[in-house]
Amino acid sequence: MSKEFEIVREFEVDASPEEVWEAVTQGTAAYLWPMDPPEPRVGGAAAFGSEVTAWDPPNHLTVRSEDVGFPTQSVNQLEHVIEARDGGKRAWVRYVHSGIFTDDWDTQYDGAAKHTDFYLHTLREYLTHFAPSPVTFAQLEGPQASQAPDAFAAVRAALGLGGDDASGARVTVRGPEVFDAVLDYRNPYFIGLRTDTALIRLFGRNHWGAPVGISIHDFAPDADAEAAEAAWQGWLNGVFSRP
Repeated sequence: MSKEFEIVREFEVDASPEEVWEAVTQGTAAYLWPMDPPEPRVGGAAAFGSEVTAWDPPNHLTVRSEDVGFPTQSVNQLEHVIEARDGGKRAWVRYVHSGIFTDDWDTQYDGAAKHTDFYLHTLREYLTHFAPSPVTFAQLEGPQASQAPDAFAAVRAALGLGGDDASGARVTVRGPEVFDAVLDYRNPYFIGLRTDTALIRLFGRNHWGAPVGISIHDFAPDADAEAAEAAWQGWLNGVFSRP
């Protein structure tokens, strides 16, 4: 049954409105995934066949699609309202994701809402720690076994994270190699790791019937997306091939 939805979030960040605008229009690979930037005008084309319906840099951007291309959703709209704070040294952001889900509304909404919180947190991490450095992006997903109900718990254990490691803790991570990081985000659905040069995001999408996913936003000048993807794919596959 089709039903409208709306996800609203507001936050402040230590970045200027111009820096936030640059991130949400040109720099999406730094916190989401690479997307074609919107054409800078009302009526212009935007990513995934959407259309720009509000364009007022650096304060207001809305893109909308009424043909999103998959059966669980028929309308999708993303709106960013950005205002200066502290004389332009900080920005207040209001983000609204709305549209129509056409199938399993509760599951679709739950997944979208929880992903929104994680993506917007990653945006703030990027703006606070790495902007305006260019990014190298890689992403991957686990094997079919990573869809199991306990799959993300297995990933957490394989990383070496303890039950008392809370967001903000400094941790030693057992990934493709052992490295130190800040555990910048943690709940039962997502894990965020920040190193001196990268944001590593782990997605417990098994909670919504999909495989566990990983994205790597690497800001090092010599970053290699193919090598990062291969290393983390091998590690993730190994988690689910262990007896």
